[in-house]
Amino acid sequence: MGSVSEYFKSLGAGVVSLVKGLQVTGSELVKGKITEYYPEDRNTYKWPERFRAILTLVYDKDGNHKCIACGTCERVCPNGTIHLDTKMVETWDGKKKKKLDKYFYDLGTCTFCDLCVTNCPTDALAFSNDFEQAVFTREKLLKKLNYLPEKEEPKPTPEQIAKLQAEKEAKIAAAKAAAAAKAAAAGAAPAAAPAVNDKLAAAIEKAKQAVADAATPEEKAAAQAKLDKIEAALKAKGAM
Repeated sequence: MGSVSEYFKSLGAGVVSLVKGLQVTGSELVKGKITEYYPEDRNTYKWPERFRAILTLVYDKDGNHKCIACGTCERVCPNGTIHLDTKMVETWDGKKKKKLDKYFYDLGTCTFCDLCVTNCPTDALAFSNDFEQAVFTREKLLKKLNYLPEKEEPKPTPEQIAKLQAEKEAKIAAAKAAAAAKAAAAGAAPAAAPAVNDKLAAAIEKAKQAVADAATPEEKAAAQAKLDKIEAALKAKGAM
């Protein structure tokens, strides 16, 4: 009996499922049709905000972008879609700065993961809705996103020039003050020399007296040798 009841239960569930499916089908039969008028409405159709078609480098109305060539997008890309060519330039204040030269993006390998956009520290990237990117060769899928010429470094303002000149003069003055302090410290060091010279002069007088008081030729020769040694030391110090 159990198997018979289970059979009829499953049969009833199947009938209920079939009726629900027929209800959905019937509602679609009487529902109004929706027709997409593409490509006629391509300029008026509103694409969803989350739709991603192609990566773009965002330019403002003056033709400037925010890319600082940090390479974050290139590092976080999971499949090497992005490649940056950079160059080093010298700014007006003499410092070195890395700058974007060429921004390459391979649409054919992009997975539209949005990691490049979300990790960009300057919000320089965005995905557009321009989905019409069909081409005949894969080489044409390699895009150069910085399509406008890279601008030169801005010229300094008179205020910036004056500030830089003041900083240079302050550094020069500080260096001169440090050099003068060092020279003064070096000049103060020989102050102990007179005391040393006085000791040597006293030793010379004592040695001369020893030569004069020598009783034997041997004692006189020894005293004279000591005197010569002291005088040589005094000459070496420039005191004679």
